[in-house]
Amino acid sequence: MRRSLTLSTFSALVLLATPALAQTPAPTIEIDYLGLTVERSLPLSYLDQPPADDGVQGARVAMADNETTGQFLGQSFHLTEDMVPDAAGAVDTFKKRVAAGTKLFVTDLPAPILLQVADLPEAKGLTLLDATTHDDALRGESCRRNVLHTLPSRAMLADALMQFMMTKKWSKIALVIGGDPEDKLYADAVRNAARKFRIKIVQEIPWTYDPGSRRTDTGHYAVEAEVARITQDVGDYDLLVVADEADNFGDELSYRTTEPRPVAGTQGMVPSAWARPFDQWGGSQLQGRFLKETKRWMTDNDYGAWLAVRAVGEAATRGSTSDPVKIGEFMRGKDFDLAGFKGTKLTFRDWDGQLRQPVILADARSLVSVSPQPGFLHQFSELDTLGVDRPETKCHM
Repeated sequence: MRRSLTLSTFSALVLLATPALAQTPAPTIEIDYLGLTVERSLPLSYLDQPPADDGVQGARVAMADNETTGQFLGQSFHLTEDMVPDAAGAVDTFKKRVAAGTKLFVTDLPAPILLQVADLPEAKGLTLLDATTHDDALRGESCRRNVLHTLPSRAMLADALMQFMMTKKWSKIALVIGGDPEDKLYADAVRNAARKFRIKIVQEIPWTYDPGSRRTDTGHYAVEAEVARITQDVGDYDLLVVADEADNFGDELSYRTTEPRPVAGTQGMVPSAWARPFDQWGGSQLQGRFLKETKRWMTDNDYGAWLAVRAVGEAATRGSTSDPVKIGEFMRGKDFDLAGFKGTKLTFRDWDGQLRQPVILADARSLVSVSPQPGFLHQFSELDTLGVDRPETKCHM
């Protein structure tokens, strides 16, 4: 009788305890957005003012998406935003967040500062999602095992443009190159892509002209004369490709060349991760949600940050874990993929940490095309026709 009573009492206690155990909340998944506060300079045109919250707004919208999915699975997410003034601030803040237990970081940092953070002893075994760089070196000789990249590399952007040229049967380009270091890196990517797809660069033209005040009554005449001058002896070409990442002069080239030629590259028809006119494969849904929440259009950096935070959420959901180390491992594994509103599943390359994805080709108001172009095949993934493939990689993690 005593034995039976003891068992009954034990069973009752278990039944009473079970609901409490089931309702125990899972640990909150902490994500830190670590960005550099930069001085926003006005672009060439007053039409597009640079947003002060570029990038971080994408992370905020993605957090809302993560919470919507997570509430059905008992998962909770928390985003901390750290905007720092310099490299020292980035290093100090990173160390403090790691000490507090954060192991998942979305970074909005220039390549040198990102590498400085990634090489810290505290960063070993953690996951840094680089949301805003296009640097090929970060995916190549300067790659790091603990860094993943969500925006396309410059090599991917240039390949997307050259593939489009081949479908149009355009075989010759002229290349105009700005004076900034980033412009030269973009030009390098265009040269490599042109060689890869057998596109001829008929002439490279350095942009050295300083028009003074473009907004004087005759300023546009001076710019028109300069563009006509530098293109008058180029010869026969199909497309004028511009390398001007800082937007210093590229918008001035269209309609002013000696011969009537389209403009592409950093201005004109631009290869990019995201674009305002893009509305394919449900893209209008993301565009609409972002516009409603932020009262502005989504930029490339916003999309990169959105992808990074959503990758964390997707890995946590699919991997059924709140452990940040396991989330990072799952993102790198063969079972991970991410829906990015681009018509195909997005995955991370295991050889350089780059997120495979289509590249959009668009101007300010029109979607022109999406690469990879039809007919460009690959033994594993057509997305690997964009950028540096495994056999050519310089990344040795």
